[in-house]
Amino acid sequence: MSGNERKAPGSRAEREKSVDEIYERIYVAILEHRLHPGTKLGEERLADIFGVSRARVREVLARLAHEQIVELVPQRGAYVAKPTIEQARDVFEARRLIEPAVLRRLVDTLTPEKVTRLRQHVELEADARRRGDKRAVIRMSGEFHTLAAELAGNSSLARTMRELCMLTCLIIFLYDAPTAQSCRDDEHQMIIDAVAKRDRGRAEKLMLEHLDHIESSLSLDDGNGEADLEAIFRA
Repeated sequence: MSGNERKAPGSRAEREKSVDEIYERIYVAILEHRLHPGTKLGEERLADIFGVSRARVREVLARLAHEQIVELVPQRGAYVAKPTIEQARDVFEARRLIEPAVLRRLVDTLTPEKVTRLRQHVELEADARRRGDKRAVIRMSGEFHTLAAELAGNSSLARTMRELCMLTCLIIFLYDAPTAQSCRDDEHQMIIDAVAKRDRGRAEKLMLEHLDHIESSLSLDDGNGEADLEAIFRA
């Protein structure tokens, strides 16, 4: 085996690590509303900020586009997605179908450790609210739903929920849903209490009401397509 062949696996691992890290940085920036719907994600600028090639950035943007988080426009570039009203309704329709199934599976596979994980997450949410950390509140509110899907133990459900939660985050920002109204601070706790009691019916009812509250808080507004990418990622 040549020296180059021995180095190949490490190089590939490093490349994948870099792609994952850049993906996660952009994902969290969108989730925390630091990157707005419609923001252009310039390849050259991002490559400079993250110290990687434009090809690496394109790989990340393609992955985000596959998840409908980013839109790739021919001859124009990549933009943070701006879901339409129709797409927003589709997202909530999908969530109403999927999240009750998530809770049913979670109840069926419930362990004390899973309940503890959920309660710890909600406590972190509450702490962020007490500190007035709006970005953390936004991020953790979305992550609650993703965590529930992960704990349910179905990787396909978890992956789908991650994408739907991100799209919901964009919708909330785009249509100016106030966080305090769109994700009430006691609703996650009530859902966990029902799950802990293995009350599937109540857990599902509470989740559907929770989604209704989020959707009903939406109002039409215009997104802002400009952002200082360097300030966002080098802060």
